[in-house]
Amino acid sequence: MIAILIGIAVGLIAAKTSSVHIPPGYSIYVAMGILAAMDSVFGGFGSYMSKNFRLKIFVTGLFSNAAIAVGLIYLGNLLGIDLSIAVIVVFGSRIIQNFAIIRRLLLNKFEKKDTIKGRKN
Repeated sequence: MIAILIGIAVGLIAAKTSSVHIPPGYSIYVAMGILAAMDSVFGGFGSYMSKNFRLKIFVTGLFSNAAIAVGLIYLGNLLGIDLSIAVIVVFGSRIIQNFAIIRRLLLNKFEKKDTIKGRKN
């Protein structure tokens, strides 16, 4: 858990201090790739909390989700259709769903356990 927070902090610091400029024509691709990656991170964190995390699934999901999102945007641009809305809706709803799972897991983890067991008559 601490490694995840450290990774997020390092990524944010690197993004703020870097002088990388993304051309306006590519900004939609980068934004959709980041959205897909965030979906994978939230899904990975939820599976980590439910003790079901597998690194191979996380890494392949991270890159394939980003590739699919960017590919859909590229295909939409070739066809003259704005598919960014579809990508935003799909990955946005998945992020919200993954966040709800994480929230439930956290609430169940810190919920006071009832120590009274059922009595036999």
